[in-house]
Amino acid sequence: MHFRKIKHQLTEISISDPIDSDAEGNALTLADICSSDINVEEDVLLKINSEKLYCFIEEELDDREREIIAKRYGIPDKNGNVCKPLAQREIAKELGISRSYISRIEKKALDKLRARFK
Repeated sequence: MHFRKIKHQLTEISISDPIDSDAEGNALTLADICSSDINVEEDVLLKINSEKLYCFIEEELDDREREIIAKRYGIPDKNGNVCKPLAQREIAKELGISRSYISRIEKKALDKLRARFK
């Protein structure tokens, strides 16, 4: 029984056991090889804030502000249609109003969204 137990333990390795060494002679472990640069906390926070932003856009902005912000930043509309972000002058041409008016509407909408986040 003792030899069976030892044989089984020989096939087990820990994630922190050294498996090789790097160019400077430092021990490399499975944890070193399998680690990633993904920060789960940041990813979750970004997802939560994105969902809040979509809610705030629907709740705080009127139709024109919502349309301009969506076109300006490439945000999907209610139907899920996404367009590439457009410049103010492109939106102005599309809507038949001046670029400066687009700028004012955008600034007002962003101020509303900032205030809601605070």
